[in-house]
Amino acid sequence: MSIAAASPSGGYRISATLLSVSDAVAAILLAADLLVVCVSVLLRFLFNAPVEWADDVARGLMVGSSFFGAASALARSENLGVAFFIDRLPTGIRRLVDAIGALLVMIIAGYVAFNAIKMGWLTTGQTSGSGLPLELTFYPMGVGALFMTVFAAEVFCARHLRDMVAGMLATALVAGLYLAWDFLSPDSVPSSGTLMLIGFFITLFGGLPIGFALALAALIFIRVEGTLPGVIFAQQMARGIDNFVLLAIPFFILVGYLMEANGMSVRLIELLQRAVGRMRGGLNVVMVTSMVLFSGISGSKMADVAAVGSVLIPAARRSRQNPGGAVALLAASAVMAETIPPCINLIILGFVANLSIGGLFMAGLLPAGLMALALIAVSIIFGKRAPSAEDDKPQIPMSGLWTGAIASFGLIFMIFAGFKSGFATATEISAFAAVYAIVIGSIVFRELSFRTAAHSFVQSATRSGLVLFIVAAAQSLAFILTLQQVPHAVGELMLSISGTHGVWLFMLLSIAVLIVMGSVLEGAAALIIFGPLLLPVAVKLGIDPLHFGVVLVIAMGLGLFAPPLGLGLYGACLIGNVPIEQTIKPIMGYLGLLLLCLLVIAFVPALSTALPRALGY
Repeated sequence: MSIAAASPSGGYRISATLLSVSDAVAAILLAADLLVVCVSVLLRFLFNAPVEWADDVARGLMVGSSFFGAASALARSENLGVAFFIDRLPTGIRRLVDAIGALLVMIIAGYVAFNAIKMGWLTTGQTSGSGLPLELTFYPMGVGALFMTVFAAEVFCARHLRDMVAGMLATALVAGLYLAWDFLSPDSVPSSGTLMLIGFFITLFGGLPIGFALALAALIFIRVEGTLPGVIFAQQMARGIDNFVLLAIPFFILVGYLMEANGMSVRLIELLQRAVGRMRGGLNVVMVTSMVLFSGISGSKMADVAAVGSVLIPAARRSRQNPGGAVALLAASAVMAETIPPCINLIILGFVANLSIGGLFMAGLLPAGLMALALIAVSIIFGKRAPSAEDDKPQIPMSGLWTGAIASFGLIFMIFAGFKSGFATATEISAFAAVYAIVIGSIVFRELSFRTAAHSFVQSATRSGLVLFIVAAAQSLAFILTLQQVPHAVGELMLSISGTHGVWLFMLLSIAVLIVMGSVLEGAAALIIFGPLLLPVAVKLGIDPLHFGVVLVIAMGLGLFAPPLGLGLYGACLIGNVPIEQTIKPIMGYLGLLLLCLLVIAFVPALSTALPRALGY
């Protein structure tokens, strides 16, 4: 049910202006959020005058920005889905499945829009703890979802009329068969929970974007069960991202895009290339080291992969290195960097599992260092020397490279010093990191114009909208699973297995579950669903929660970049312009090495717990 194949075009391109509006609104709301957070922190720190309404306003702005950003992502067909199975269907069947998927996206988006706007109407007159009207959260969400509905309708209508009719008839037939079954033999109809899971897996493997597959699963339960009002769907989606902690996600993504736009990324990578690029396996060492440094700044894995890959994959081609192997190492380095702060997945796990984000950041450093050293060692042992011939492109002066490196390390220092000093939260530090990147790019490097900065805000709002829409949809499903007492059942099952065979089996099963689900789901969705299920069990078994959280995040990363389903690997291949078939053999070797590292990390807890304990977390 992939919708990427039907990009809006021709006479259906009625929403070009609407897309510009969606981009502008998402970017403006993100910029306003940045301003509110920074001003609030400065007033609190300099004048001891905290702004009581700042958190509520910031969360409301984020909800609006996320849904407008998600709408823009949908208009550009950037939503991720599992295309492995649908790509192997005959052409006629694939067109039918695509049409059904596009229709379902339109229905889901419309349902979200209707109930968000209805929720805004129902909460009119109610206020938050600081006195702000509650409807100001739901109305922007509803309008953003309404934009999403229009874009989805455009994607659906861009198809051939025959495919549109076939898609509508097939969807109506499935719904009609269920209603007839329920009418004729209600006792034999599967439970709402069973139908929810069936619908989720069918649509997921049918290529429906992950966020919409999660939302559809919750929607199926609500409609079949019949006891929950539709507005609970919108309420839970808003609740899923209406949290100040999650604001760190769009801000750190913004830092990544600003670094690419202001020249900081190019300077740092070029300096590393000149320092170690000519040694044996030097280009690969530069790639791993670059991912270590960039992950410590931007927090967004795909932004890191884009920044590093856009520079080093062409360099690998110029040095006659196998581009498939270079992309494989790039993907493996992204797995390694999953626990380098300020990784977004660590932030999400800390939020959903109620763990200290600063503690998770510290817990992830030594495991990431172990994996980085393993990748560097393999790069040197099996690598070749780069050709000595210089590129024809103009070289950046060394003074400019050192300026970029110093500016980058200043940003890293700001992030870590902020956490250790307690001056600000993860969200507030990410906001000041974004301001720092803007100042460096516009004043020091003089490469960040208003146009490029605005484009970075649009890109960040779109990318964070993609991530946060998945988080919101996963929250709606998590709410349903909690009602069904699924977490309790899973916990009891895992405890009984571990009680019989030991804690080591629980750890291995948890790793296996996250690798498999990380390859099927987007990373955030896998952690949101399985983190709260498995962490309470781990605590009961005496496993340190920070240690277990790091293990879960790394296992999820292995799945995210593992062939043939790993969505992260497909993204790396797109950035490197390399067919996935060329990466299969080398990536399996790298992932095998990282899996060995993960087993060491899992069964040597001190690697994860030493730093947090030393620093008082």
